[in-house]
Amino acid sequence: MTRTDLPEDRPARADVEGPELLARGFRPYERYRIVLHHEDGSSDVQSRDIIRAGSVVGVLGYDPERELVVLIRQFRFGAHLVHNRGDMVEIVAGIVEQGEGYEAAALRECGEEAGVVPRALIPMLRFVPSPGVSDEFAVLFLGLLDSAALPQQAGAEAETERTYPFAVKLDDALAAVEAGRMINGYVIIALQWLALNRHRLPALLAGVATLAGAATA
Repeated sequence: MTRTDLPEDRPARADVEGPELLARGFRPYERYRIVLHHEDGSSDVQSRDIIRAGSVVGVLGYDPERELVVLIRQFRFGAHLVHNRGDMVEIVAGIVEQGEGYEAAALRECGEEAGVVPRALIPMLRFVPSPGVSDEFAVLFLGLLDSAALPQQAGAEAETERTYPFAVKLDDALAAVEAGRMINGYVIIALQWLALNRHRLPALLAGVATLAGAATA
């Protein structure tokens, strides 16, 4: 039974004018004029600039046989500017291309950034990482894969992308988050989801096996 008394995001009463293109780089940067209507009958006029990022997938690789999570290292200029920690530990992630489904994008990104395509994907959660400055919408998966097949280096050459996949025990990854050794939002959210749902893993893995068997039957 679905509870109706839980907090929930809901539509806003907003009249939107725009966009005005401010810059076109790796992602479009746009300005909008917004009239926001409040419950008390008043309204505010706002000007908001936003980066149009669109849909993104993220994949936390997981090797159930060895009980390891698969992460990558990748340079991030924003983190380099803010904390001089640009050589970030992350999960696989990337933009969903035009006409591409979330699962297809997740498999493709894993092949590019981890060098291994998962044999199955388990949906985790969806979220918006930074709604104040971007429309980025993230869809996360747990990707079941063989960590022994990881290459030392991966990445899409056409995107000047270089990644370094590695595997680590889940408890060690969680300890690194707690100690502040990894600060990328995607990796923190994905690892905490896995920690919270660790008790469900046997059932989730059994469900994947059942689906795989049904698909080949």
